[in-house]
Amino acid sequence: MMSVLPGLLPVFFALAVGYLSGKLHVVDGRHVGALNAVVMKIALPIALFVILAGAPRADVIEHGAVAAAVFVVMAVTYVAVYLLQRHVWKVDRAGSAVQALTVAFPNTAAVALPIAGALLGRTGELAVAVSLAVGSITLTPATILILNGSGEDTPPKTGHRRGRSIVRSLSNPVVIAPIAGVVWSLLGLPLPALASSTLDEIGGLTAGLALFLTGVVLSSQRIRLTANVAVSTLIGALARPALALLAVWAFGMTGTMARETVLLLAVPAGFFGILLSLDRGINADTAGATLFFTTILSAATLPLTILLIQSL
Repeated sequence: MMSVLPGLLPVFFALAVGYLSGKLHVVDGRHVGALNAVVMKIALPIALFVILAGAPRADVIEHGAVAAAVFVVMAVTYVAVYLLQRHVWKVDRAGSAVQALTVAFPNTAAVALPIAGALLGRTGELAVAVSLAVGSITLTPATILILNGSGEDTPPKTGHRRGRSIVRSLSNPVVIAPIAGVVWSLLGLPLPALASSTLDEIGGLTAGLALFLTGVVLSSQRIRLTANVAVSTLIGALARPALALLAVWAFGMTGTMARETVLLLAVPAGFFGILLSLDRGINADTAGATLFFTTILSAATLPLTILLIQSL
């Protein structure tokens, strides 16, 4: 257990700094647009591109199994949470999509990226980038499409308008960058050391900024443990990692690949959904509380997961 703590302590320290900054009004947790833009439109896309473009083609191809397993688990979780929100908790489409994205897309940018190298080895950061790419290319655009068509006064979309909406959702830097990185690697193009080190000046900020941003966002949320929050927390903290174990078995994955997949999907709920809701004026109290409780619970579940995956 002591070998796990060095990787996790910086994570919770940065979260705490962000949380206290919000609570003490050093940073306004309700107006994090500029900070969000730095993370989501600049630092994270650059980090994803550098990691993926700089990875050997063989490693990227090998991580296709990780991408497939991550996609299946995220997609199943997303659909399950969305249906629960709509049919059990009677939440509207926008709120259901935000909650589904929050639970299904783990906080790998903030939590997994800082510990990847230390705990997962040489290809740890690549696995994190693959996981982020899968969620950014699939779940996030799907959520944006639902949000774009969920307004009470929104007229039915024509094929042309729907097509424009899809193009806009896929033109986000956090979608384009990982695709470009994968293509670069698969083409066998070298990433010059000077280019990598130059881009890392900004991309290297991602983990710390994402953790700080998560803490700030948490500080602004109304934390109430409702039945919906409790169920969502259990899905994010227990059901998603359990599905990851099942996916690893189903895909016949062992060793490093299996460990990477399970750890990445055991990370607490992510903040992408909450940031989308803040940007669009959608109530995200349930998503915020879920993020809060899964993050707190991860102080226990992550060390246990890290110990468990040693046997995979």
